[in-house]
Amino acid sequence: MARQPRHEQPSLLPGGDDALIDLRSVDGGRGATSRRPAREFPDPAPLLEHGGGRVLAMCNQKGGVGKTTSTINLGAALAEFGRRVLLVDFDPQGALSVGLGVNALDLEATVYNLLMDRRCTVDEVLLKTDVPGLDLIPANIDLSAAEVALVTEVGREQALARQIDEVVDDYDVVLIDCQPSLGLLTINALTAADSVIIPLECEYFALRGVAMLVDTITKVRDRLNPDLAIEGILATMYDARTTHSREVLARLVEAFGDKVFHTVINRTVRFPETTVAGQPITTYAPSSVGAEAYRQLAREVLSRWPSSDEPAGSAPHGAR
Repeated sequence: MARQPRHEQPSLLPGGDDALIDLRSVDGGRGATSRRPAREFPDPAPLLEHGGGRVLAMCNQKGGVGKTTSTINLGAALAEFGRRVLLVDFDPQGALSVGLGVNALDLEATVYNLLMDRRCTVDEVLLKTDVPGLDLIPANIDLSAAEVALVTEVGREQALARQIDEVVDDYDVVLIDCQPSLGLLTINALTAADSVIIPLECEYFALRGVAMLVDTITKVRDRLNPDLAIEGILATMYDARTTHSREVLARLVEAFGDKVFHTVINRTVRFPETTVAGQPITTYAPSSVGAEAYRQLAREVLSRWPSSDEPAGSAPHGAR
């Protein structure tokens, strides 16, 4: 696909790049709401065949916004709806692996080996989880060394993409849990992805890094991955009882419009409990509000994709 000149490329943001959040307005407008009616999304239709997976990067350089929680639970909810899902732990902290009950420190092979050892195959690293249809490529602290080692490699930004290309046709969805930074590992994830989900805590300081992240996504699209799109922005840790949460969500919708998912993830003590249990909330507390929220998110994500082809706004994986 021929790349468009930079000045002709459409903005990643509705309304253009000037539609960024005015941070000064967050504390104003008391009692603001998102000004959007609630929406329900239908259960997705069963797939007649699997494969040709869409690759989504769960990305935000700010830590503690719910990236790992959302990766695990969105993946589990998609699997409940009959999708074959691969989760890729791409954070040296290995929280995604731990959250699925894996002792990452005892693993002989992780995503680090995939990146650094040409003889290592995905099958040697891949783990089956307790959730049917949900697989995992784990990570541990070894991955931190890859960021340094890759600097001298040719095609260092495509290291992860080369591995995902080997297995993407075996899955319907691949979710990459990024580390909380905008370093080389995150660039690898964005280069491998068709689109990005940005989990964003409904809190003032979480808004400040959005412009920087969008700028990074734009640069990756311009230089490495011309079809990269923002799949959506996911409001997390929302507390409807506080004016501040309501105002932040309102400003988010004003700035990004329909890029903001209608599904909102509320604060709940259930999420920390699931980490200790090593299970997704959909199996740990299947009837909880949090479990239903991620099922609703899975419905909404799937509703954005044409059933017969690629996700809205991006090309089928591998068609770049």
